[in-house]
Amino acid sequence: MSTTELGMPTGPADHAATRGGTGDQARSAGVPRNDHDVPPTIGVSTGPATSLAYHTGTWRTERPVYVTLTPPCQVGCPSGEDIRGWLGAAQEGTSGYERAWRAIVENNPLPAVMGRICYHPCQTACNRVELDEAVGINAVERFLGDTALEHGWSFDPPAASTGRRVLVVGSGPAGLSAAYHLARLGHEVTIREAAAEAGGMLRYGIPAYRLPRDVLSAEIARIVALGVRIECSTRVTDLPAVQAEFDAVMLTVGAGVGHHVDIPAGAASKILDAIDVLRDVASDHAPLLGRRVAVYGGGNTAMDAARVARRLGAQDAVIIYRRTQAQMPAHPTELHDAIGEGVRVQWLSTIKQIEGPHVKIERMTLDDEGRPVPTGIFEELDADAVLLAVGQDADLSLVTGTPDIDVRDGVVAVDLAGMTGRPGVFAAGDVSPGSRTATFAIGRGALAARSVDAWLAGATPTGPVPVDREAAASRLNTWYYSDAPHQHRRELEAARRVTGFEEVVQGLDAEHAVFEARRCMSCGSCFECDNCFGMCPDDAIIKLGPGLKYEIDLDYCKGCGICVNECPCGAIDLVSEVR
Repeated sequence: MSTTELGMPTGPADHAATRGGTGDQARSAGVPRNDHDVPPTIGVSTGPATSLAYHTGTWRTERPVYVTLTPPCQVGCPSGEDIRGWLGAAQEGTSGYERAWRAIVENNPLPAVMGRICYHPCQTACNRVELDEAVGINAVERFLGDTALEHGWSFDPPAASTGRRVLVVGSGPAGLSAAYHLARLGHEVTIREAAAEAGGMLRYGIPAYRLPRDVLSAEIARIVALGVRIECSTRVTDLPAVQAEFDAVMLTVGAGVGHHVDIPAGAASKILDAIDVLRDVASDHAPLLGRRVAVYGGGNTAMDAARVARRLGAQDAVIIYRRTQAQMPAHPTELHDAIGEGVRVQWLSTIKQIEGPHVKIERMTLDDEGRPVPTGIFEELDADAVLLAVGQDADLSLVTGTPDIDVRDGVVAVDLAGMTGRPGVFAAGDVSPGSRTATFAIGRGALAARSVDAWLAGATPTGPVPVDREAAASRLNTWYYSDAPHQHRRELEAARRVTGFEEVVQGLDAEHAVFEARRCMSCGSCFECDNCFGMCPDDAIIKLGPGLKYEIDLDYCKGCGICVNECPCGAIDLVSEVR
């Protein structure tokens, strides 16, 4: 495939490649490095030698400067992945896959997992939406993660041992990420997990049709192979005791406790916490829910609970939510998939009473501020079971009443570096403030790991590194990118989905994954398309050779700004000249 077929620009003028060669080639050969160095002609000349006579660089009030900016996809990624970098490696095909995967796991040790469950805020931020559709970053990440599992790629060896021991409490995404990064830094890491198997909410909160258990287990096994010890069925109940045993402790307990809600109910009513149902199903102890199931709530857990109910035999699964679709906290793809599997949603409704199989519903309306208020209008629906999905909390029993650890609004208070008020105790993931998504947990786990490493070394832990400059869409010249349609992943047909827990969304094959990677516009980073070289009217751009980019000959650059305007990826600034 050509680069134009894949949405990437080519140089505007083929003849550009023949002028002057590279800077090194020109100098070593003792030949003019560009047309300016040709001796001037006699008399009137319209050739490039005129520039030598006038030294047009002296006219300049502004000069172009090559820059590398942070792309919005990376800014939007809570895990902090160098997305532009690993997409660039993946564009090379087979020769670049492993390099791309290793670039991902610099930040995220679970690419095959996250390529399936991440809600990809990177794609929401992608500048390509200004041209057609966002790059399918998540799909390419999954392809690379699956390729790594297929080929048995392992992590690079960890640093030399520091002799320090760190305990991670919990084996969800934050705990696995923290343990991975701590192990790479040379620390001896132990994870203690209360459940029978590692994975936390990845295993017990996300159904297998979204995240197959063999994929999760394989990526956890790779972390164990790095030297991390995981002790399952081992609940930590005494924080001072484990502090005496380890040099540092990190709390990464997930939000696995369902919110309590008071609903008048008869003794014969079957009311279950949705998160408990998901945990039981994951543990091969699926409950009998009946043919009619009502789910009360509007988050992602509610969507999963309703979809699981359909797979357990419910012919009618209805979600009862007291607000509108626009106010629903569930990710739009989760709602779309649930409806596609026959789940009904009853908007602006709340449960007032449950009496056996009869559920009393009150209709709601929105006030002037968009808040739901009761209408006094009631209706009834039948349900063999009601699943409550009105929010989840982390189990904070380990730190309740512990000196120097402040619990606020159901989470452990931490500073920007992830440290609690108790020296040597850190927290990340659902147990700490912030978004309760797996990708955020991975990012915070990595940040807390770096903070633990600094603290153990006697340094002061620091918070996230702020973004210097972002490559905004307004900097790009999208005219040079051709249309390249987004490659969508195949899905199981709806009728087949509800018959079991087979994975719904399939992965891209190699051809389509490479195509999707090549849709990246390399925002804010030069990829040597030769636009500046070919467009410069003063021949002031010097090619330095493949991978070395360009140099500007300021003797002849008059600061016209054409190179800035014609740069597809916005990698050139025009700054004021200081003389």
